[in-house]
Amino acid sequence: MLILGRKKHEKILIGNDITISIEDITNTMVKIGIDAPKEVMILRGELKERIIASNLQATTKISEKELKDITKILSK
Repeated sequence: MLILGRKKHEKILIGNDITISIEDITNTMVKIGIDAPKEVMILRGELKERIIASNLQATTKISEKELKDITKILSK
C-alpha cells in the first residue's frame, strides 16, 4: 500500500486516466474527487462489504419446504 500526504487541491494520478483530487479537509473528514473513465467501477468500501454480505446471504442454503414452495411456483 502506498500512503501519500496531500494538501487541499492537490492531486494524485493513477495511470493515464484516473485523477484523485483533495477537495476539502476538516478535522474529521477528507472530501475527495475522483475523475475516472465510466467503465471503471468506484465503490465506497462499506458499500462493497454490504454487497458481498448480501450476495453471501442470497446463496445460503434454503430449507426443503422453501425449495418445494419455489418448485410449485415455477411449475405453474
